[in-house]
Amino acid sequence: MAHRYLLVMRYALINIAAAGLAVAAWMQGWLAGLFEPNTVILSAIILAVFVYGLALCGGRIWQTSVALNDFKEGGKAAAARVANYMASARTKNAESRAIQINTLRLKLSHRIQIVRTIANLLVFLGLIGTVIGFIIALSGVNAQAVSQADSVATMVATLIQGMSIALYTTLLGAVLNVWLNINYRVLSTGTVNLISEIVRFGESK
Repeated sequence: MAHRYLLVMRYALINIAAAGLAVAAWMQGWLAGLFEPNTVILSAIILAVFVYGLALCGGRIWQTSVALNDFKEGGKAAAARVANYMASARTKNAESRAIQINTLRLKLSHRIQIVRTIANLLVFLGLIGTVIGFIIALSGVNAQAVSQADSVATMVATLIQGMSIALYTTLLGAVLNVWLNINYRVLSTGTVNLISEIVRFGESK
């Protein structure tokens, strides 16, 4: 009973610690640039994708943790989870069972792959923000107006605005990618343990 919902506890600890660091960064004023008018739309999109991925990962971790609890208890719930596997495994030789185990592994791995895909998407969204920022920065540069003092101030302001978008969105996408990937690792480890428990329980019956 002491090891029930171990994955859920790891998930909670990781995200509490990460959220604490985010709050500390906000209090230091390091994140204020993300919510300026120039960057707020892209930042909101990246954050929305991250929250969706984190919630999806949390749901998968909960399902995996519940399944592992069933196998640790070894009751009817565990037997029901591997009923199809057990029924076919009894009638097959070792080579066929190995193929079936690999199929099971691929099926469960595919179920969690979407979390990693969303984590990678965060990086791409950050890079899109980088490109948009550079486009904005370069759009304000006019080589013919460099010698005019009144135009230089406008060009510098546009350049700073574009670079702000580029740097902040890239940083946000990269940091949230790392955050979500850490959670994915917890989910991936739990899935590997679940596959092992399914095979062990199925072969022992």
